[in-house]
Amino acid sequence: MTNASVPGDAGGFERRARENQLGRSANLEPTYDFIVCGAGAAGSVIAGRLAENPACSVLLIEAGPTDEVESVMDPALWPTNLGTDRDWGFQAEPNPHLGGRALSMSMGKGLGGGSSVNVMVWARGHRSDWDHFAAKTGDDGWNYGSVLDIYRRIENWQGKPDPAYRGTSGPVWVQPAKSPSPIASALLEAAEGLGIPRFDHPNGEMMEGVGGVAYTDMLVREGRRHSLFQAYVRPIADRSNLTILTGTLVRRVLFDGRRATGVEIERAGTVSAIKAGTEVVISTGAINTPKLLMLSGLGDREELERLGIPVLQHLPGVGRNLQDHVSFGCTWEYREPIAPRNSGSEAKLYWKSRPDLTEPDLLFCQVEFPVPSERTAVMGVPAHGWTMFAGLARPYSRGRIRLKSADPAAMPVVDANMLSDPRDLEAARACVKLCREIGSSDAFRPFVQGERIPGANRPIDDSFIRDAAVTYWHQCGTAKMGTDDMAVVDSRLAVNGINGLRIADGSVLPRVTTGNTQAPCAIVGERAAAIIRRQYGL
Repeated sequence: MTNASVPGDAGGFERRARENQLGRSANLEPTYDFIVCGAGAAGSVIAGRLAENPACSVLLIEAGPTDEVESVMDPALWPTNLGTDRDWGFQAEPNPHLGGRALSMSMGKGLGGGSSVNVMVWARGHRSDWDHFAAKTGDDGWNYGSVLDIYRRIENWQGKPDPAYRGTSGPVWVQPAKSPSPIASALLEAAEGLGIPRFDHPNGEMMEGVGGVAYTDMLVREGRRHSLFQAYVRPIADRSNLTILTGTLVRRVLFDGRRATGVEIERAGTVSAIKAGTEVVISTGAINTPKLLMLSGLGDREELERLGIPVLQHLPGVGRNLQDHVSFGCTWEYREPIAPRNSGSEAKLYWKSRPDLTEPDLLFCQVEFPVPSERTAVMGVPAHGWTMFAGLARPYSRGRIRLKSADPAAMPVVDANMLSDPRDLEAARACVKLCREIGSSDAFRPFVQGERIPGANRPIDDSFIRDAAVTYWHQCGTAKMGTDDMAVVDSRLAVNGINGLRIADGSVLPRVTTGNTQAPCAIVGERAAAIIRRQYGL
């Protein structure tokens, strides 16, 4: 795969690609070999990999708009996309474990999905995550060694050479934070002072043991966002075998018996059907994927019958096992304003809530501006400051996605159920304690004049934790792979009991990975594409 479209436009590639896609989307074929639903992190990888074969026709369907806008491409503007038409705008149910709060659950909507609106962090997950997935599926193709080989193959690493862990010839441009803020440097120094080891980058040895601290790896190229759509699909958008359809909602999957044969779509107010000659791949994310499955008759029998949806396949795990990283932000005020650099999040720390743990269960992302919750904001938000966006990397709490109605336009019911497991509250206390130790260290004294949220003199109690809790937007697990009765897909990501239908996004992960989920979703996409190509000899 080349990077023909970036940087620059040598040979008029962008014009050819734009004209090609305008023509192809205006004149849709009745049948495509593969229909990929969702142009997010995993869907973009799959569509790009399948379309590399010119004999294979691919339709990539995205509900949201194009990514060719400044709010997407300028790394510093990522927060401006939240709450816009580039955000699905999901709202969780009121949670008694958060004092009745109903959290906003943003999710990317548009070409690139989350990889076009997120903080651009590239975090591979811990060794134990991938070995856990291999154990749950009985497939060594998911283990750490196998996945490390994929990461090396797909990366175009721009940092200090590390051939044991990093690749330099793949489509995904990954670089360490350029000229990081002195605040990021202070975090590394403060962590080291507490006995937390420092590493050259966070995606190698650091994620094989108890954790550590490092500057962030990010998908930014020449000062512009390098989403997974930009990495995998944009460079081949001029091909005649690839059609990219935006502004199109997939309403349900269509079947002939137990074989998926296509999808029903809604585009510009018109409902129609498109056939898939070989497979339909669902990559619509951990909230929309179970919704689409249930609307298509795949899910818990009782849930479907309650809404009058004919049951095609009883899959009780659909929508269950919902997980997310939950964060508790502590904020410090600057002595003098310090402008955010890069994405405004340039340092990462993984550590453990208890000394006896052998793997990190806490996740820390430094944010170079204040990030309060709607409740902690009343404590007083400084005009200039930084936040330790810190939370649980290995939550025990589990939530669920349900349908509100059989109407495809209706929002699903998101019961996030955060902090419902007492073990999560215990880890949260340790998390906030470590935040405050880091922020009050000598390393920060030249830059900050005091802790403002929760406030230096305020003892930490569970009410602060419940008030501060917000999502990392790392939802996953709602159509998990495995061999148990609650598994929705097998190790090849094929839907149990159904032919011609595969799921490839964060919903298939049995548990949320240790860190941001963009990179693991790229692995899911790579694995899915490789499995498909082997199965059909592509």
